[in-house]
Amino acid sequence: MAGNTFKIIFLVGLTAYLFGIYGPSAQRYKRSKVTASRTRVFDATLDISMFLVWQVLPLIYVFAPWLDAANYVRPVWAGWIGAAIFAAALFLLWRAYADLGRNWSPKIDVLAGQKLVTDGIYRWIRHPIYAGIWLWSIAQPLLIHNWIALGMLVLFLPLYLIRVPREERMMLEHFGEEYRLYMNRTGRVIPRLSR
Repeated sequence: MAGNTFKIIFLVGLTAYLFGIYGPSAQRYKRSKVTASRTRVFDATLDISMFLVWQVLPLIYVFAPWLDAANYVRPVWAGWIGAAIFAAALFLLWRAYADLGRNWSPKIDVLAGQKLVTDGIYRWIRHPIYAGIWLWSIAQPLLIHNWIALGMLVLFLPLYLIRVPREERMMLEHFGEEYRLYMNRTGRVIPRLSR
């Protein structure tokens, strides 16, 4: 019974993310003009792999018995901790996408008219979308009691380690000293205690 509750929580959260957070930003991005791109084939491969373990496999787990052999048992309290972390991830993602507005890109791009966003959640951390995905990666195995849920954490680690330094180099090239100063006063995914 509790397992079904956590499946429903996951489905509601995923739906909210796809249609309320990501979808509107993706529509805006389609109307944007890219002036510089650093996206490589390897980036696209990581993105597709992440999509599979982040959204496709969990949906298969929820709606079909095909992955039941990989199920495990967690105490109910772990599911509720997962739900709280999941809610924090969704809030962080919503705030980050909203604060970025037209400056968001799903790729390593610079958009025409792009501005450096340093207010809202970006006042505290440079990569709140990645921070939200880290939280989601922790919450998912607590909500989805199947070993496939750990795949997101396993795949997100290399994506994060490879992509973030390249994004920051691109931002330094585009925004120069303004971005360097911003880097000095903010943390990547965890706020700095001293500024």
